[in-house]
Amino acid sequence: MGQRPLALVTGASSGIGAAFARALAARGYGLLLVARRRNRLEQLASELVHAEVMAADLADGAELRRLEERVARETNLELLVNNAGFGSLGRFWEADLEGQDRMHRLHVLAVVRLTHAALPGMVARGRGGIINVSSVAAFFHNPFNVSYGATKAWMNSFTEALSVELRSVGSPVLVQALCPGFTRSEFHDTLGTDRSAIPRWLWMSAETVVDSSLRGLERGKLIVIPGWIYRLAVGTYRGLPRPVRRAIALRYGALRRPRR
Repeated sequence: MGQRPLALVTGASSGIGAAFARALAARGYGLLLVARRRNRLEQLASELVHAEVMAADLADGAELRRLEERVARETNLELLVNNAGFGSLGRFWEADLEGQDRMHRLHVLAVVRLTHAALPGMVARGRGGIINVSSVAAFFHNPFNVSYGATKAWMNSFTEALSVELRSVGSPVLVQALCPGFTRSEFHDTLGTDRSAIPRWLWMSAETVVDSSLRGLERGKLIVIPGWIYRLAVGTYRGLPRPVRRAIALRYGALRRPRR
């Protein structure tokens, strides 16, 4: 890929990850696209210029290390998009433990290890950025969604602390936590969510989410929440007293209770 700036996108086979790939290709980046489904990656890469694929399950330690080593070797890596992830619904103590463990490995450990591999080169070169794809769920602590909200809240905290640390040493490297709401993608299909139960005006396209992220990164914005309705909801909720927030979460959880 020569000296073309390189962007690495995890979870690139569909949804927000695929939208990032297309948007970054249009901006002249070379791409390293990572996901479990090689056939989907190759189909996407065939549409783009200067795109390479790597099939990897980042919840698997050996496969994650293989990608880490590749990241550490790249001398022109200018953007890392930690997008790989999935959701689950149900009571935590009734959920499949392996699935919960996998979620934490993917949302937390993979982000830690890939970010740790990418940052030394970016800081030394004095340029680059990292986008951690979080969720508005990071701001709400609801029943039946415990691990997802908790891992996304961790992601926001991790990203904010990194930003402070980078600024404290005068580094121009940027980090961002992207916190979308309901996005039209395979995410909710895999989760088994009934889309008709969610008002149409709450849904956003993956392309709109990615555009908000990249415009925010250009402005150095740390937390990006696409859509005014979600920014209003998060801002209002965070300003409420903790007992009120707890009552709202309990009520919301009651409405979302899984059918037995």
